[in-house]
Amino acid sequence: MTTFEGYRRPQGLPGIRNGVAVIPSVFCANTVARRIAEHVAGAIAFCHPVGCSQVGLDLELTARGLKGLGRHPNFYGVVVVGLGCERFRARELAESIAAAGKPVEMLVIQEEGDTLRAIEKGITFAGRFVEEASRQRREKFPLSDFSLGLKCGGTDATSGLAANPALGWVTDRIVAAGGRAIFTEVTELIGAEQILAGRAKTPEAACEILTTIGNMEKRLSRATEGTDVQHRSALISPGNEEGGVTSVVEKALGGIYKAGTGPIQGVLGYGQVPEAPGLYLLDCVGHDGEAVTGLVASGCQAVVFTTGRGTPTGFPGVPVIKITGNGETYERMKFNLDFNAGGIVEGTPIAEVGAGLFGKVLRIASGEPARAELLGHDELFCITRI
Repeated sequence: MTTFEGYRRPQGLPGIRNGVAVIPSVFCANTVARRIAEHVAGAIAFCHPVGCSQVGLDLELTARGLKGLGRHPNFYGVVVVGLGCERFRARELAESIAAAGKPVEMLVIQEEGDTLRAIEKGITFAGRFVEEASRQRREKFPLSDFSLGLKCGGTDATSGLAANPALGWVTDRIVAAGGRAIFTEVTELIGAEQILAGRAKTPEAACEILTTIGNMEKRLSRATEGTDVQHRSALISPGNEEGGVTSVVEKALGGIYKAGTGPIQGVLGYGQVPEAPGLYLLDCVGHDGEAVTGLVASGCQAVVFTTGRGTPTGFPGVPVIKITGNGETYERMKFNLDFNAGGIVEGTPIAEVGAGLFGKVLRIASGEPARAELLGHDELFCITRI
């Protein structure tokens, strides 16, 4: 299988889902955005706690994240909802989305007169977009039009032994076909920076990798240097330890397997979409929600999420495909997990399991629902902050 079926967009990559996003530019507009989406089947509200009382890089990261979300190919169109006095203005968000060729409408609560009028207008906008989207049909696209996000969470020893190597096999095939793959969680790469730098395509990319991971380590050191927070300084969770991963270096050495074996093109900034095919590192923290949101803001149409301990989380409008290398976890959480890579632990070749996972990823890309979608999980939308 060398193709997938998606929805053509005016610019950029095709979508593998065809929803309508309702995005508030500021948390004050959350309820209006939510009410609009509640009244229109196929619309998704992206409520968040930011957009005002932020300055500098903190506000810029909010802008990058919401702009990347609005431009994402899995959404046919976007309704932007502003309050009117926020620092991240609704017009800036709407204009960024329109520049990507995507249908977008904007409403500002203070200009509409009250929230009831704003909701009514938003329902009209969203309903029209959903109707237009319903007329689209899936088409076949080559793997060069696919961008896959790579993520792990709830790690145990089988993640590095089975799930991540299986995903790495898939990553290599997508990149070899001219597609894109993006990995992140820089907080959990400490200890593997020299290995990753050795895989860089250019000396400049190697320097970017070392600088990015080094800066994250300095940031973490500053955040934990006080004696009153030393008990909060662990970079791995109790679940990681119980699963047999005892240090962040062990976690890093197992985690990088999901990025396959190919050259790393360079480092992406938060909200940056790769301009060329290949494998990239995204500069973003390891928190599951922030990392997946960063991958989505960089245009990944789907995310494969490896988990040894098991996690049910998902992202609205973007399939999050859960795989585990732990057969016991798969049996225990079977309805939350999409694929069992545990056969590798028992001796099945990585290529055989990887091929099975590859097929699963392409079927989900072509419309088969991931388990997180079936159950309505949407916990992973989380705009990053400094």
